[in-house]
Amino acid sequence: MRASRLAEHFEDLEKQTHAARLGMWIFLGSETLLFGALFGLYGAYRTMYPQAFVEAAAHNAVWLGTINTLVLITSSFTVALAVGAIRAGAGKRAGWLLVLSLVLGGVFLGLKGHEYADHIHHGILPGSAYHFGALPSMGANRFFTLYYLLTGLHAFHVIAGMIFLGVVAVGCFRARYDAEDHLPVELGGLYWHLVDILWIFLWPLLYLSRS
Repeated sequence: MRASRLAEHFEDLEKQTHAARLGMWIFLGSETLLFGALFGLYGAYRTMYPQAFVEAAAHNAVWLGTINTLVLITSSFTVALAVGAIRAGAGKRAGWLLVLSLVLGGVFLGLKGHEYADHIHHGILPGSAYHFGALPSMGANRFFTLYYLLTGLHAFHVIAGMIFLGVVAVGCFRARYDAEDHLPVELGGLYWHLVDILWIFLWPLLYLSRS
């Protein structure tokens, strides 16, 4: 890390780097707690409406959820390659790998938007706006309300992660980072891996839990 990047309130670069990493891990932990609470809410409602949740999950397109899972896993792989590239001093290669990750993130959001549009067309909406005639039960309403809450919050994290990766990708192309100074790239990678891991939990809950 370049000396010019030492903030005034840190004694040295080592402490600054340690604080940045610790801060990111604390933030990721708080995000895990947030989604953990929502997963607990999902589990409670599934216990209350087991059959309705199975029937509602059957109306989610497994192929879309599976493709999006593969897309995010691939994007996590390219982010990991980008971190490896910047550690080797290959800034431009890291930048292009991050761009590829951004493209994959855009594909994920595009497929999710297509799924939302199809649900809305059929009256599958959250809360009191729900009017899907094929599944009029309260349990189905609860399932799809949680579906929108969980996937919508996750999509927000995807967008935030794309902004983060976009900023560090520009930094890579402008040679702001090198083999010794690349902490922002590592932190962006950590955040993106969280986005990927969260979806790996959402995929079975919302798409595969149909039996």
